[in-house]
Amino acid sequence: MASDWKTTTFEESSIEILDGDRGKNYPKKSEFTESGYCLFLNTGNVTKDGFKFSSTEFISSERDQLLRKGKLQREDVVLTTRGTVGNVAYYDSSIPFDHIRINSGMVILRSDDTKILPRYLYLFLRSKLFEDQVIALQSGSAQPQLPIRDIKRVEIKVPSVTEQKTIAHILGTLDDKIELNRQMNETLEAMAQALFKSWFVDFDPVIDNALAAGNAIPDALQKKAAERAEQRKGIKKKDNSDIQALFPDEFEFTEDMGWIPKGWGASTLDDLTTELRRGISPKYTEVDGVRVVNQRCIRNHSIDYSVCRLNDESLRKVEGRHLEVGDVVVNSTGVGTLGRMAQVLYLDEPAVVDSHVTIVRPNTELVKPYTFGRLMLSIEPLVESMGLGSTGQTELSRVHLGELVVCVPPIKLQEFVEKSFLSYSDKSAFNIQQNITLAKLRDTLLPKFMSGELRIADAVALVDEAI
Repeated sequence: MASDWKTTTFEESSIEILDGDRGKNYPKKSEFTESGYCLFLNTGNVTKDGFKFSSTEFISSERDQLLRKGKLQREDVVLTTRGTVGNVAYYDSSIPFDHIRINSGMVILRSDDTKILPRYLYLFLRSKLFEDQVIALQSGSAQPQLPIRDIKRVEIKVPSVTEQKTIAHILGTLDDKIELNRQMNETLEAMAQALFKSWFVDFDPVIDNALAAGNAIPDALQKKAAERAEQRKGIKKKDNSDIQALFPDEFEFTEDMGWIPKGWGASTLDDLTTELRRGISPKYTEVDGVRVVNQRCIRNHSIDYSVCRLNDESLRKVEGRHLEVGDVVVNSTGVGTLGRMAQVLYLDEPAVVDSHVTIVRPNTELVKPYTFGRLMLSIEPLVESMGLGSTGQTELSRVHLGELVVCVPPIKLQEFVEKSFLSYSDKSAFNIQQNITLAKLRDTLLPKFMSGELRIADAVALVDEAI
């Protein structure tokens, strides 16, 4: 098959490389809004995993019409070209915004689908074949860049359009499964957050019990109680007496936490943990080292081990410093990253954290690990606000983190709810690990197609087995 493939450059294959509009009509900072007609991409929207829309900015229809360049069409590919070079996203029908423009630091790649299918181009741009060329072509040290003149020089191997369709379908099947797993994990995370908030932040079952028993509701909780009573109107009462019996029907006042369920505790993180400390200052190596989780690894309440670097144990000892399943890791340096958390759900090989990350390890005699993980994630916004120091140099004090007071339910109740949180975590960990396997398979198939090592039928069998 590989003998039929043609090697060409982006310029020779007529791939359009489109920049954004930088003229007088470029929107002013004051014109960006949280919602609106046209999404204006920022660097955080184009990641190594495609589009992410956790933060968005929009411009009006009027401003959009004044701009001449940089408007996406369906099946365009967006490539980042400054700072974090080489992130790629595909503007297909799954993206929920009809109007999108690129910002600075990125370009639009638009292919002629009679020569190169957009989906095939996207898959190539995500492959190591392209990544290796980016490394060779990019310039700049303080801020890496990939100018358009160099993008034109990128070489791509191209089979017939028919073969492109087949390859895109095979590799797209893997991408679809990866995306499905990612969405499943978002759902699991939302379910776990909602359950924890209802039971241990809003105290819904305690309010229900207090209302049923006719007990007084503290003034500070009257609004919640009224909302809860309204929510439960017309809902048929379920037989959940065993669960409800684990919750009290009264509140009591504490100086540290205000009103909390009667019989529950208020403890500092220091009291609830066996470890609360920063990580090591690594001595990095390229091979045969221990993985080091850094701040880049911690996003969206998950740990991405693929971006870990390796510590040389002969130069920096790590005995007694390894992560354990159930640990919570907290980014502890810098504006925008400080306070981000994730719980260690699995470890397929030993790992440590660097000095910009804090390990918080629960004392399992006092708190169940996955209930503790949800507790920590529930106070993430508070921890994010605790940074001290000058702009860009903010630090999260280990002492101040340890002094945080949290509300702790009785261990019997924790044991009951821990089953749910453990189930969510196990399913999420399985999906993450499967996605790693699927991504590795996807990234190895394209070069094998090009080299002639792999036939279509064999690739289909590999994909079917993996999924």
